[in-house]
Amino acid sequence: MVAHTSAGAHTVVHAPKHETFDLVAKTNVDPKGFVRVVDEYRVEPWGLYMARPSDHAHFDYLESWLLPALGLRASVFHYLPAHARDQDYYVDIGEYTAGTTRWTSVDHYLDLSVRTGRDYDLLDVDELFDARVAQHVDTPTAELALARSITAIEGLTRHDYDLNAWLASVGMPTEWNGKPS
Repeated sequence: MVAHTSAGAHTVVHAPKHETFDLVAKTNVDPKGFVRVVDEYRVEPWGLYMARPSDHAHFDYLESWLLPALGLRASVFHYLPAHARDQDYYVDIGEYTAGTTRWTSVDHYLDLSVRTGRDYDLLDVDELFDARVAQHVDTPTAELALARSITAIEGLTRHDYDLNAWLASVGMPTEWNGKPS
């Protein structure tokens, strides 16, 4: 479906992105269907840690925490020097479902770019609204995505924009291994 922006331009609205995390095969099937080999999965009572290489043009390694209770996926992208970004964490808002051998996710469009100790940006609000108009998400899902983003923003602001401090304060201590040498 095509949506119209306030400026009258046409944008193509994509359906929600789905992803699969296979703990047994140690693979991650990305939203485009590419199967990626995972270096590490770590299951904790509050979430799933994943670390894997990437063949993306801008980054070569990805670490993520899937946090079902919060409806968040927090990621560190290890950008190549020519493509470095001023962000420490990228947070996707969505639905994250735990399984014994397989986890799944459905992205709900909204994202946060977090700069520790400084600030954040809320991204892709227009995409969520366009997806709602295009009926890719229903009203309760769009409202839940907004509520989850507000919860994350409140948590970040209460902890000086420190994602790890906020998550630890709600019983979700996150550890990041970093890119292997």
